[in-house]
Amino acid sequence: MTDPTWLDATAQAELVRSGEASPKELVEAVIERIQRVDAQLDAVVRRRFDAARAEAAGDLPAGPFRGVPILLKDLGCHVAGEETHYGTSFLRDAGARWPTDSHLARLFRAAGFVSLGRTNVPEFGTTVTTEPAANGPARNPYDPGRSTGGSSGGSAAAVAAGLVPVAHAGDGGGSIRIPASACGLVGLKPTRARVSQGPDVSEGWAGATIDGVVTRSVRDTAAVLDAIGHPMPGDPYVAPPLPRPLAEEVGAPVGHLRVGLLDADPGEQYLDHPACRAAVERTGRLLEELGCAVEPGTPDAMFDPLFPRFFTTTIAADTALTLSVIERSALGRAVADEELEPRNVMYRAVGREMTAETYLGARAWLGSWTRRMATWWAPPELGGEDFDLLVTPTVGAPPPELGWFTAAGPRQEGRRINSFIPYTAQFNVTGQPAISLPLHWADDGLPVGVQLVAAYGREDVLVRVAAALEEAAPWAHRRPAVSA
Repeated sequence: MTDPTWLDATAQAELVRSGEASPKELVEAVIERIQRVDAQLDAVVRRRFDAARAEAAGDLPAGPFRGVPILLKDLGCHVAGEETHYGTSFLRDAGARWPTDSHLARLFRAAGFVSLGRTNVPEFGTTVTTEPAANGPARNPYDPGRSTGGSSGGSAAAVAAGLVPVAHAGDGGGSIRIPASACGLVGLKPTRARVSQGPDVSEGWAGATIDGVVTRSVRDTAAVLDAIGHPMPGDPYVAPPLPRPLAEEVGAPVGHLRVGLLDADPGEQYLDHPACRAAVERTGRLLEELGCAVEPGTPDAMFDPLFPRFFTTTIAADTALTLSVIERSALGRAVADEELEPRNVMYRAVGREMTAETYLGARAWLGSWTRRMATWWAPPELGGEDFDLLVTPTVGAPPPELGWFTAAGPRQEGRRINSFIPYTAQFNVTGQPAISLPLHWADDGLPVGVQLVAAYGREDVLVRVAAALEEAAPWAHRRPAVSA
């Protein structure tokens, strides 16, 4: 069998289709890599090796990724009869098992993927680094003393280190794109409702959360979204249909696009590292070479100082609700403050004390702000500025050292979280698709992601451009210090 370690999921699926490898061989290879390497990363917090072996040896669905190993994030994507801990000690200790499959879990299975286990996440996914008290920190393969980003940090570490070719991820404020940037991967946050969160989640964080994957290639990102981007009846939102499968956008002509390079200072409260700015400038030059019209440009509403306040309001309300549901349905008891990390103690307290008027006022403000943001991509006849893409750094700095976010104490943790993400959460609220690409590397060898944002529903534009950038400035040869 061809060594599958650094083959992407598309190539591994072709090994199975051609008969060069069996699903069982691919699964055994991943088990060996996890057992050999993950002790240095703590990316995989729960293993289902025996179940994966049985599935790989059985009658797998004839989907596009039949037999390809995957890891699932330990937050969301529930599987009936299996545990999901949300990065907490109390769900882990209770051994609570989810009663139903999520729609997404069914789609992953129908695509032919075989799950090998669950990946490390921060508690309830409410921060941008993966350092939960319950499991210990996930470690960045490029420098084990650095953060993997969050909340899909375990997934990103596992893919970057070559343990699996693809892993499930989720994004409520940047949680696909931030770990992709920190670990040198491709991370696409789909348009709102492109990937259903049913049947258990109606709308997380006021519609800001969505699922996807982290991968090592644009073609994998496109093909997996084709497989999981199917709505469930009754979803509260509907994503605009795509003109054709995203896999067909890979290699298609980019066309003459109008691209704005971020030219606004996010403010002194945000990190603004020179390597991140250099990444945007380099990407602008690459886009010009691809035939795009590139100019400075930033939506006027992008750095409205009220945005963090109202977005955080929705997170606090959702955290309080989530904990109430867990107490009632999974534990049968109250969760004490001492069982939660300080950040989530605060969110729950704020959420419990919040009035309906406060919550709905935040939703109303964010809805009005979203319309102001959207005009930048809208055509002139709708009063817009007619841009096709916005290019920003993914985050404000290369991955920081583990412990940096909490080192200054609970009061400063929120400020440090916000300072690190000037550019991502806005597009969770607007619902627009955004992708982080590993197009730059700092002087010390750490990855620096670049974010591209398209108009609502236009993942096709993102995939076309991302594939062209991957060809112009390839990253497949990169290998982290800790890898399989």
